[in-house]
Amino acid sequence: MSVLAKVNYLEPTPSTGKLFVQRGFEGSIIMLNLLRFRAIADYSAHPELAPPEPISGAEAFDRYIRHTLPFLHDSGGELLLLCAGGPFLIGPEDETWDRAMLVRQSSVASFLAFASHDAYLAGIGHRTAAVEDSRLLPLSELLPPA
Repeated sequence: MSVLAKVNYLEPTPSTGKLFVQRGFEGSIIMLNLLRFRAIADYSAHPELAPPEPISGAEAFDRYIRHTLPFLHDSGGELLLLCAGGPFLIGPEDETWDRAMLVRQSSVASFLAFASHDAYLAGIGHRTAAVEDSRLLPLSELLPPA
């Protein structure tokens, strides 16, 4: 009997990044984020950002959002929705997400510029400390039905 190791998804892989760029999005894109937080934020990879006392993953993510919003807005993006999560109504009964977030970016190019901006990256350690697992689904808007 083999036991499958649980895989956590925290960053795009080279292949998913390539596929994202090759999808050929035209115009704005919306990123659906599902986030599961650590009970206690883990700042071991970014000790320079660590607060003096331990904080929760949710608190670390709030720090990430405060840091990120100016860079998101400067790049033509906007935070559309940030909500508390929980268990699915339709989906795996044992799967929960702490937060759901929708972010609109004006284009793939502006998203990539935002995601590689040095000042933005200086605070990404708050996200790294906060998030135990995540999903990111790029969406393109469809025209409303006639």
